[in-house]
Amino acid sequence: MNKTALIAGVTGIQGSAIAAQLVEQGWTVLGLARSPQDMPGVTPVAADLLDPASLATALEGLRPTHLFLTTWMRMPTEAENIRVNAAMVRNLLDALRPAGSLRHAALVTGLKHYLGPFEAYGKGTLPKTPFREDQGRLDVDNFYYAQEDELFAAAARDGFGWSVHRPHTVIGKALGNAMNMGTTLAVYATICRDTGRPFRFPGSEAQWNGLTDMTDARQLAAQAIWASETPAARDQAFNIVNGDVFRWSWMWHRLADAFGIKAEEFDGTPHPLEEQMKDDAPIWAKIADRHGLAERDLSRLASPWHTDADLGRPIEVVTDMSKSRALGFTGYQATDQSFLDLFARLRTDRILPEM
Repeated sequence: MNKTALIAGVTGIQGSAIAAQLVEQGWTVLGLARSPQDMPGVTPVAADLLDPASLATALEGLRPTHLFLTTWMRMPTEAENIRVNAAMVRNLLDALRPAGSLRHAALVTGLKHYLGPFEAYGKGTLPKTPFREDQGRLDVDNFYYAQEDELFAAAARDGFGWSVHRPHTVIGKALGNAMNMGTTLAVYATICRDTGRPFRFPGSEAQWNGLTDMTDARQLAAQAIWASETPAARDQAFNIVNGDVFRWSWMWHRLADAFGIKAEEFDGTPHPLEEQMKDDAPIWAKIADRHGLAERDLSRLASPWHTDADLGRPIEVVTDMSKSRALGFTGYQATDQSFLDLFARLRTDRILPEM
């Protein structure tokens, strides 16, 4: 059967990983973004998800069978997050309705489903870890829930299947992404190596000593594609992580070794990256110029606020993946190797200097 995927947010960490795997598997791939980039095997579709007219024009004549929703927009308040991000999902699904071709829509959200939105992140009464899909929603406003509700309503109306995918912090490459721990830590380590500054863990004691997990973008992509083609996965929500667990007290040394620097032991006091890196823009620009790097704008590479939010949590965070495994998804990825693979790619693409 013909398989044509439309990926909303194709230039991001998640969308680009899904696109790469679909192209490799021989799908027809349409990549939707406000400003599409040239991507091998991907037909660009330029549209604004908040502009129904631009969507109608951009999608005219296209008949995607599968939709992957991997984009969102951060607003100043959760009420605005809900209004804007729900509208983006609703507008796109409304624009696809006339074609009548959609068989499955996959929505990527995240562990804020269990931890709460930015305004109430990790506060109040939280589900016990490891997080499981049957733990349900928190009694707080959350734009993830609003996105889900738009998806559920459209699927019931138009008769397509759906899946929801909830990754932990995603490791992958995408410039200008608002949530990019892997590249943020790579840039931070590079600056520490160049300046001789200590490589200090920015987060909490709970994160340093507790168990945690992460999600390789390739692992997320594999699960989203699997769910879109597996009848038993229809109309289901799934957690998605790499399958291993680790402590940052171990991983921090692995990251330091990858940059030829020494990791400092956690001294019991958080050292947020927003504070550590507040004056680093000119330092990075000089490093980029000296090594002929492709991006000298630090703000397009590092998102200290997001890394601080993840590594500053006061609770242990681990995720259960039994549900998708019981249905046949067997993907696994070692998280330290995810970081090493990312760093190698960033060096190849001249985002980081060679060692």
